[in-house]
Amino acid sequence: MGDASFATLFSHLPDLKQYENLYKHFHSHPELSLQESQTASTIASHLESLGVGYELQTSIGGNGLAGVLRNGSGPTVLLRADIDALPVLEKTGLPYASKVTMKDIADGIEKPVMHACGHDMHITCLLAAAEKLANIKSLWEGTLIVLFQPNEERAGGAEAMVNDGLYDKIPVPDVVLGQHVMPMRAGRVGNREGRIMGAADSFKVTLFGRGGHGSMPHRTIDPVVLAANVVLRLQNIVSREVNPADAAVVTVGSVQAGSAENVIEDKAVLKINTRTTSTATREKVLASVRRIIRAECVASNSPKEPLIEPTSNFPLTINDKDVASRLASSFTECFGEAFEPDTAPTNGSEDVSILATSKGRPYNFWFFGGTDPDLWDRAQREGRTFEDVPVNHSPFFAPVIQPTMTVGIRALCVGALTFLGRR
Repeated sequence: MGDASFATLFSHLPDLKQYENLYKHFHSHPELSLQESQTASTIASHLESLGVGYELQTSIGGNGLAGVLRNGSGPTVLLRADIDALPVLEKTGLPYASKVTMKDIADGIEKPVMHACGHDMHITCLLAAAEKLANIKSLWEGTLIVLFQPNEERAGGAEAMVNDGLYDKIPVPDVVLGQHVMPMRAGRVGNREGRIMGAADSFKVTLFGRGGHGSMPHRTIDPVVLAANVVLRLQNIVSREVNPADAAVVTVGSVQAGSAENVIEDKAVLKINTRTTSTATREKVLASVRRIIRAECVASNSPKEPLIEPTSNFPLTINDKDVASRLASSFTECFGEAFEPDTAPTNGSEDVSILATSKGRPYNFWFFGGTDPDLWDRAQREGRTFEDVPVNHSPFFAPVIQPTMTVGIRALCVGALTFLGRR
């Protein structure tokens, strides 16, 4: 970048009105994991319309795509955004709120769909950053990759792209960078070295009983009672088996059994999610979950072994120390006091790390705020942050467009320019 400061570089961003409209389009046209075809098509069309030389690779690992901008010799930097939405009914009341429904291929059920995690903001920021970085390529050298990943919500997209020959199609990066909009004050950026997000493991568990008439429980093995015992006993893992100095969460998010009050079903289905912050605790919690499920089945005289089916697995997200240190210097220069270099980690989970660890490369994943500053400040004054600030996956979660978008674009550009060669 020569002697140009980040402030000088960002005195002019691309036409953000265009990108604000594009964001509203993505927000009102969400697509579930594994079905993001129209989203991917819109992204590809926009990158091509820029006319700045991105080489496009599409349909990687499903609906994944990547654009490669070669600009002489130098490092290769990969910037990543995720593109899928969630089966959530939007309740924001925004004029561009989603009214979309889709059949979820996971269970064949038609569901409302919403960008309740902010991936629409991630897409838009990366597209704008792709344009900005192409327009100032006289200041840097190397190779820039902008990668749009599907199926993040089910923890399968990054692995699917890698397994589909991602790095036979694009260069192997020297560093992988990404970001996530969070329920923080818009305008702020947070990063840290080491663990910034936790591991998450999910299961579908089928418990087997023996069905019969509600008046003759002695002739049955009631899977509802079995399920209730499993749910209660699982709560002891965190309180009695995990070191209090560690963090872990065990959640039973769904219990399904029966459809009539006078019929005892022959099976019950649980959907279980665990969150952990270290490899040792993760292994301990997962072993305990399996042990308790099997033991409760024995205690209830279940006629069959339980069926325990993993449905998703997110690794720990652990930022590289040297990468985080270099970013801290750049982000401080760009954002000043709005940058937090030791932001608190979260038990939320991500699969972005697989894009780096699959090739033994370092990575960094940071947060940027999306909460309206006035709402945030009022909630803080009144001590109502938990009540009044919608979080990711809430039906009320929708980042305020500005300054969220501007900060997200700048953070991606600064991140890339920190590692690309300077001219």
